[in-house]
Amino acid sequence: MTPQSQGFSMPAEWAPHEATWLSWPNNKDTWTEGIEAVESAFAHEIECLSEGETVKILVDSDQEQERVRSILNQRQVRWGNVRFIVHPTVDVWIRDYGPNFVTRGTGSKREIGYNKWIFNAWGNKYADLATDTRIFDDLASRVPGRRFEPGIVLEGGSIEVNGEGVVLTTEQCLLNKNRNPKLDRGAIERKLKEHLGVQKVLWLAEGVEGDDTDGHIDDIARFTDPRTIVAVYEDDPADANHKILHDNWERLESMTDNRGEPFRLVKLPMPDPVIYDGHRLPASYANFLIANKHVLVPIFGSRNDRKALEILDALFPHRKVVGINCKVMVRGFGTLHCASQQEPSIRY
Repeated sequence: MTPQSQGFSMPAEWAPHEATWLSWPNNKDTWTEGIEAVESAFAHEIECLSEGETVKILVDSDQEQERVRSILNQRQVRWGNVRFIVHPTVDVWIRDYGPNFVTRGTGSKREIGYNKWIFNAWGNKYADLATDTRIFDDLASRVPGRRFEPGIVLEGGSIEVNGEGVVLTTEQCLLNKNRNPKLDRGAIERKLKEHLGVQKVLWLAEGVEGDDTDGHIDDIARFTDPRTIVAVYEDDPADANHKILHDNWERLESMTDNRGEPFRLVKLPMPDPVIYDGHRLPASYANFLIANKHVLVPIFGSRNDRKALEILDALFPHRKVVGINCKVMVRGFGTLHCASQQEPSIRY
C-alpha cells in the first residue's frame, strides 16, 4: 500500500506545522573551524521557530542537552515549545535522512504518516554519514503516524511540493545513476506520485555550483504558494551559475500547474560567491525555511542579502521574514532548509 492509495499526500511547507525537527550541530569534520558560528545560527533559528511551533532537537547525550540549553538560554526561546530527544547523529542534514511527512483527511479525521526513503549519503559520497539513515528506525516510536517505505533512494531536499498535486525536482539528482540506477524517469515519477500523492512531476535540469547533493531543488526553486515559484537567477554571464540557472528559468516558463495554468515566476538573486578552502560553496537564498510565524532565510554577508529578504518579504505578507547568518554553516554544503524537517499539524 502506498500513501496515495490510502489518500495521503505531502502538504506544502506553508501548511500549519506541529513541529520542526532539527539535529544539533556537533560534527567537527563538517566544520573544521567556526562551529560556534553554526551553533549561533541554530540558536537563532530555534528562537524564531519556538515562537510558533514545537522544536524537536536531536542531541547526542544528556551532557550535550545541558550545553545546548545553556546556549539557548542566551536567546528568547519559548521553552514550552522545545523538546530534546537524546540520540546520536553524525550530521545535521535531517531534511535528507529524516522522515518525509504526509497527511490525509480533514478536521477531526485528519491523520499523519511518513515516508522513510533510503538515504545513501548523496550517492555514496560520504560513507560515515550514511549511518544517519538508521536514526528513525531507532526513534520509530517518537515519529507520529503510519510509516511507508518507498524502497528507493531519495533525499527530502530533492523534492518541492505545492500542496495541490505538483512536485518540482531535478534531473541531475533524481535521475543520477548514483541513486537508483535501475529506475528510469517513468519509474521515478510513479514513485513520486505514489508516495507524495501528487499528479504532476516537473523537472528542472541542474543545481547550483558547488552543490554536493547533485542538484537539490531547495537550493534553486521553491513554491511560495500553489501557483508561485521563486527561483534563483544569476545575471552575470561570466558566473558559473549563469547558464545553469538561465536554463532552469526557461524550463519554468514553460511549466503549468494541474489546471494547465502557467506559474507566477519570481527571480531571487544569488549571493556573491562564498569561497572556502579554495572551493565555491552552494550558498543560496532559496534554502529558506517556512515556519508557522516566520520565513527563515540564510544570509551570507553579501550585497544581495537585503534584496533577497525584501523579495521574500513581499511573497510572505503574513509571516515575519528573518535573515540568519549562514556564511559558516554553508561550509557543510547546506543551510537552514537542509538542516530542518517540518512535521505538519493535524489539528486544523
